[in-house]
Amino acid sequence: MKSRLVYMDHGATTPVRKEVFDAMIPFFQEQYGNPSSLHTPGRKVRQAVEEAREKTARALGAGAEDIYFTAGGTESNNIALRGAAKERAKPGHIITSSVEHHAVLDVCQDLEREGHWVTYLPVDQDGLVDPETVKEAITGDTFIISIMAANNEIGTLQPIREIGSVARDCGILFHTDAVQVVGQLPVDVNDLNVDFLSLAAHKFNGPKGIGALYMKKGVKVDPLYRGGSQERKLRPGTENVPGVIGLGRAVELAVSEIPGKQKKLEYLRDRLIEGLIGIGDVVLNGHPQKRLPGNVNVSFKYIEGESVLLSLDMEGIAASSGSACSSGSLEPSHVLSAIGLDHPTAHGSVRFSLGFGNSEEDIDYVLEKAPPIVERLRSMSPTYHAR
Repeated sequence: MKSRLVYMDHGATTPVRKEVFDAMIPFFQEQYGNPSSLHTPGRKVRQAVEEAREKTARALGAGAEDIYFTAGGTESNNIALRGAAKERAKPGHIITSSVEHHAVLDVCQDLEREGHWVTYLPVDQDGLVDPETVKEAITGDTFIISIMAANNEIGTLQPIREIGSVARDCGILFHTDAVQVVGQLPVDVNDLNVDFLSLAAHKFNGPKGIGALYMKKGVKVDPLYRGGSQERKLRPGTENVPGVIGLGRAVELAVSEIPGKQKKLEYLRDRLIEGLIGIGDVVLNGHPQKRLPGNVNVSFKYIEGESVLLSLDMEGIAASSGSACSSGSLEPSHVLSAIGLDHPTAHGSVRFSLGFGNSEEDIDYVLEKAPPIVERLRSMSPTYHAR
């Protein structure tokens, strides 16, 4: 029987904070007007939507006119990449990395089938993209570069500012999937030299099904959909008003709390890493310092990560095998393969992602339960005894 719940899968999704939920409630039954309507109920809702847009913009160091609400990070990525590709009169060259989320990789593969060509940059053993390799990959046909701000599986923080500077100097559009970073670390779109930035509310204690795309003023993309003037025609359709309000409140809270939260999560993260490494034959994946405050991705050698996850779950500990979007796949993570892990080691990986509500007691509990789980599984592992 599970004695308690220790949720360490904030990289997949986060609980909606009470303050966020409370802000959303009136927009289901009391303030239900369509923000495009001219009457008083509609105008009141429009005002609330624009206030949320301003909160989102402030969190990114942007102007409110540069923020477009979407259904989430995946749609934001699609609008940026597909929209930039559609805006071109002919096929062109795209640069991305080999460790991107599938919300970028799959779009790039689709665009290849439509005639564009893509360079998938390699990463080093820590998962870092070298800005020099970006510069070397640029051709006269390159029209957009897309590099994630932080990897969703191993937590490595990419040198976005430096890559953005390369793109800017060459007059090439630059997009970053910052879904894992917004609300966790300070973000300033001007400092990062980005033209597009994607975010999703459910990664920082907001509701699911709502996100935003920052698009720099003056940048043009061809909309993916037609049908209305909402979001300045970039994303037509009646707005998800409760979601928009929730996003605005969630990002406002998350950003205001970053200094204290970052320090706390880094402390808990490092304690967890030290304890797990101490089990023996445990490998830390991702950069040891340049990583998300709450990300701990380790490989337990000689055993399957899925068995570890199920055993942890029986003790009330919720973690993951990496990206929740591809956790059903039997293939090893493309990210772990890209950093050079062999298949057995990659299959032994587990991601613990810390967030709002986690405590030292949670770390102690995981470090109490994990060693006997690993010992038991290794006792049944033929590869462990044959090492």
